Amino acid sequence: MGRIRAWHQRHWRDRSRVEKVEVQSRLIWQCTTWFFFLSWEVPFVVQGLRHAPLPLALAVAALATGAAQAFQGIRSHRGALDQYLGRGDAPRGPVLVSCALCLTSLALVAALYAAHGLKLTDLVLIVLYVVMPFGMTYSTLTPPWPFLWRFALLALPTVAVFAAVGVRGGHLLALALVVALSGTYILLMARCGAWTLSVMWESDRARETEARLAVAEERLRFGRDMHDVLGRNLAVIALKAELAVQLAQRGRPEAVAQMVEVQRIAQESQKEVRDVVRGYREADLGVEIEGARGVLRAAGIGCRYAGPDDALTVEAQSALGWVVREATTNVLRHGDARSVVITLAVAEATATLVVENDGVPDRPHGAPGSGLAGLRERLAALGGTLEAGPVGDGLFRLTAEVPR
Repeated sequence: MGRIRAWHQRHWRDRSRVEKVEVQSRLIWQCTTWFFFLSWEVPFVVQGLRHAPLPLALAVAALATGAAQAFQGIRSHRGALDQYLGRGDAPRGPVLVSCALCLTSLALVAALYAAHGLKLTDLVLIVLYVVMPFGMTYSTLTPPWPFLWRFALLALPTVAVFAAVGVRGGHLLALALVVALSGTYILLMARCGAWTLSVMWESDRARETEARLAVAEERLRFGRDMHDVLGRNLAVIALKAELAVQLAQRGRPEAVAQMVEVQRIAQESQKEVRDVVRGYREADLGVEIEGARGVLRAAGIGCRYAGPDDALTVEAQSALGWVVREATTNVLRHGDARSVVITLAVAEATATLVVENDGVPDRPHGAPGSGLAGLRERLAALGGTLEAGPVGDGLFRLTAEVPR
């Protein structure tokens, strides 16, 4: 149990939701392949097993080839899925091996039937398994409609092989229909699952892109504000400085007045830049909480808030607003949260903001950033404190306290 728990923590809890879904899907496909082999081929071959040398040898060869099909089919399907998700090239070699094993297995089953080692009524389920491992891989590599009609062509060698060993009439037609129509089932099982995984990965990448675009948009806004403030004033300063130079070269006393005006404009520019920076650095708590709700819900994460609407000074609201902003960013970038709870408690002398989320991995990804350190410095300037860390059961809690 200790090893299982360690594997769970190391290989499962540290994965994102999309990675967990992919692991589950791959495991289901692998188990399905082996399940069909053990339930659709092994029982019927073993049931008709005879101790005569030829049927016994053919039965052992058929079971060995069927097991090799399951193993090779899982291997080639893994590569085909990676190619479908854009992680590598098509596994041509493993696919050809899987196809060869499929044809070999059909020939061995037909020979076993001819040696009276199989019943005619058992052929349908055995043949349905035989074509499945190769079909799962090929359906992932080929568009749906080409796959259906190309896979239906596999019925031709099937009919030829079993007709050669004496299968006639309706049974031969049933085998052909099973092979031709099994492509639809294989397509729904393998191709649709791969398409679902690709959509989930695209959604996950879109969420990361949205977060980066939000940061870039904020930087552009700040850049525009700085350009508006400095562009006009620098142009005026340049003109007045040029005028002062010309007046000074002519010995005119008005040059002093122009330089005084340049000094005044420069001082006003400094004040305006400080105002812009102060406005950029200040954050409104109510606005940040509403923004956090919108961003988290767009990412599929629930967010609840409990606390008063307005009971703090502007400085305290700005500091706690930055706490909410940084906590929301950390939730989106790290962990695998499903819910976030934000609580504000206002006492007589202090205000305490708690942000708690679940889905925290046991081992953090990468080195810690500087966001929390910057928040501590910001709160310390107001006489506040910041505590952050896991609290058990996959929970992470960030607690900020500032004077009212």
